[in-house]
Amino acid sequence: MSRWRLRALILLVYVIVGIYVAWLYDYITPGLLKDLAEALLAVFLWFLVLLGIDLNIG
Repeated sequence: MSRWRLRALILLVYVIVGIYVAWLYDYITPGLLKDLAEALLAVFLWFLVLLGIDLNIG
């Protein structure tokens, strides 16, 4: 395995463990994920927002 792939794998594991710990200690909640998903939809589908389409989830 090349050095680049090993570093990428270590970084991926680090981020996954960080997300798990943040979820476990309630830094990441379902409400936060919902808000993040709505924000990402608004960013990538901004033209629909300008047309008056509501991108709220739920």
